[in-house]
Amino acid sequence: VKIANLTRVTCLTIQCLHRQITFAMDATILRSINDAGEIPNSLEYATQQGADHQQVVGAARSLAADGYVEMQDSEVSQWILTKEGTLYSEQGSPEYQVYLAIGEDGMALPELNKSLKVAKIGMSQAMQRKWVKMDKSDKANPRVVRESADVSDETGADLKTVQAGEGDSIPKVRLDGLKKRKLVSLSTVRLYRITKGASFAIERRKKVADITADMVTSGSWKEESFKEYNFNAQGTDPASGNLHPLLKVRAAYRQIFLEMGFQEMPTNRWVESSFWNFDALFQPQAHPARDMHDTFFLEKPASCLSLPEEYLQIVKRTHEDGDFGSYGYHCNWQRSEAEKNIMRTHTTAVSSRVLEQLARDGFKPGKYFSIDRVFRNESIDATHLAEFHQIEGIIIDRNLGLGDLIGVLRDFFHRLGVTQLRFKPAYNPYTEPSMEIFSFHPMLKKWVEIGNSGIFRPEMLRPMGLPEDVTAIAWGLSLERPTMILYGIPNIRELFGPKVSLSMVKTNPVCRVGQE
Repeated sequence: VKIANLTRVTCLTIQCLHRQITFAMDATILRSINDAGEIPNSLEYATQQGADHQQVVGAARSLAADGYVEMQDSEVSQWILTKEGTLYSEQGSPEYQVYLAIGEDGMALPELNKSLKVAKIGMSQAMQRKWVKMDKSDKANPRVVRESADVSDETGADLKTVQAGEGDSIPKVRLDGLKKRKLVSLSTVRLYRITKGASFAIERRKKVADITADMVTSGSWKEESFKEYNFNAQGTDPASGNLHPLLKVRAAYRQIFLEMGFQEMPTNRWVESSFWNFDALFQPQAHPARDMHDTFFLEKPASCLSLPEEYLQIVKRTHEDGDFGSYGYHCNWQRSEAEKNIMRTHTTAVSSRVLEQLARDGFKPGKYFSIDRVFRNESIDATHLAEFHQIEGIIIDRNLGLGDLIGVLRDFFHRLGVTQLRFKPAYNPYTEPSMEIFSFHPMLKKWVEIGNSGIFRPEMLRPMGLPEDVTAIAWGLSLERPTMILYGIPNIRELFGPKVSLSMVKTNPVCRVGQE
């Protein structure tokens, strides 16, 4: 607390000193203009006053804002010192420092290198000028000795000339030498001519920002000078949270589903059993998607506590021996495999639970959707993540077909503003026929897969107890990829994950999905 208080006191002290210096410069500028009529060159004036040029310009701008002075700017090219040049203008050039350091008796080279930081640079320059030379009479201990009895530090003097703003007076050959040694550089400087303004006065009166009750009571407001209101000034941004683009697009998707008459499914199970994620969907236990290189398995708890026994036995029989017109997989179906807990790989696991519940409650046509996170053990690149969001839609009714599915998908994506669609035949264990959905990405300039779709197989629906003529069309979409297209984001890692820019989250535009 003491340190914090001390820091605040120090900051306030610095601010007060800065204001005092500014006010003092204000007064100096006003007196100078009153005496001479104008300040023709702000840089020369700053040099005369022993002040920093920016300090003079800042004070003049403050006076100009209140009408005390007027400023006309111009640009000139001027030689200025580099950081190294500034150092040598104070301490002398490296060659002159070497000349002074060795003295009349000379100095051993190792000792010179140890005692003088610029010894290496200085030796090179001093030997070129024949100020010093190497005495190697004692080969074991070479010494640096003076070759010239009297020298002058021309480089140091030139640096001081540049520092005084008179670099143009130095011969071009010497200036080029200083530039080559990176001691000076040519810079464009903005100068100002400062003249009297409409409200010029020898003494500056501070303008009042607001009228107070005391001013009204005493009538002193009549004598005060008030600051003008700037009605064009932008207000400060209110402190508030910001919605990520995914949340905006998710809300837009949800609204579209609701407008199309869909009902939202519960998605509160990130951890799911393999039974509901795979087996209930008629996905064989030997399927590659159930391997560790594609799925995240839990170590603890490794298995679920319970499964619906009667339904489980029908699913097992369908896998092993086939049923409902299917040959099955003729496999040895393992209950232990179905009980394994995983991070769900798709929201179809949610759909399987909802459809099974629908069969138990008594079938009736319906439209359902879900939007939530799923997890897959995938290699990360510009279009793939191991953790992403999936949108799923299901329509269940009697005698639905592929034409119904394509029509619904075109309607759905048209509402999103995505009109360039392609469908490609695909294979899914739990849908037949199946289609992949592609959309053209204008920034990647290629067709990008944005979803999968199909008609649920009888081997999935009939074990649940649904009637024989009931079919379900379904599709699953990534939330990230359409968002990339809508927001023009080329890399999915810039949208979701540790590489997301917070400035992007704060400044991303309003989501207007499908609106002209």
